[in-house]
Amino acid sequence: MKNMLLEKPDYKIEKTRYGTWRRHLSVSGLYFAEFTSHRVLFGLPLFHYTRGICPETGRRIIAKGIVAVGRIAAGGIAIGQASFGLIAVGQLAAGILFGLGQGCSGMFALGQLAIGFILGIGQISTGIVAIGQIAIGKYVLAQTGLGQHIWTQKVTDPQAVRFFKTFLSWLRP
Repeated sequence: MKNMLLEKPDYKIEKTRYGTWRRHLSVSGLYFAEFTSHRVLFGLPLFHYTRGICPETGRRIIAKGIVAVGRIAAGGIAIGQASFGLIAVGQLAAGILFGLGQGCSGMFALGQLAIGFILGIGQISTGIVAIGQIAIGKYVLAQTGLGQHIWTQKVTDPQAVRFFKTFLSWLRP
C-alpha cells in the first residue's frame, strides 16, 4: 500500500454563507472534517470545528477560534477532550475564567479535579471557596479539608458554617 501522506488528498470543499467545510474520507474509512467560519474577530475565526486526523499531516488539527470545538481546542470558548480558553469545557479543561471537566482549572472550576482560584467544586478541589470530598482553601466544605475556615464531619468552624449557609442560600426556593 502506498503512503497516503505523500499523496495530495482529494478534499470535498463546500462553501456556505457561514463558512467553509473541508472534508475527506480516506480509502481506509478514516473521516476528516473541518469547518471555519467566514467571520473573523481578533484574527480568529468566529467558529472553528475539527474532527479526525488531517490526511496531509497525519495529525489532529487544533481547533482555534472565538468558539473552538475539536478533540483539541483553544479559544474564547473551547470545547474538546483537551481544551484551553477563557471558558474551557473538556476532559482536560484549562480555563482562565471557567473550567468544566474531569480535570479543570480556572478562576471558577467545576470537575472531578477542580483547581479553582476563587471557587473550586469537585471531588478534589481548591480555591478561596472549596467544596468537595477533599478540599483545600480559605472556606472549605468537605469530607476532608484543609484551610482557614473548615466545615467537615470532624471539624465545624462557626465562621465556615455562617459563610456556607449564606453562600448556599441561593439554592433554596
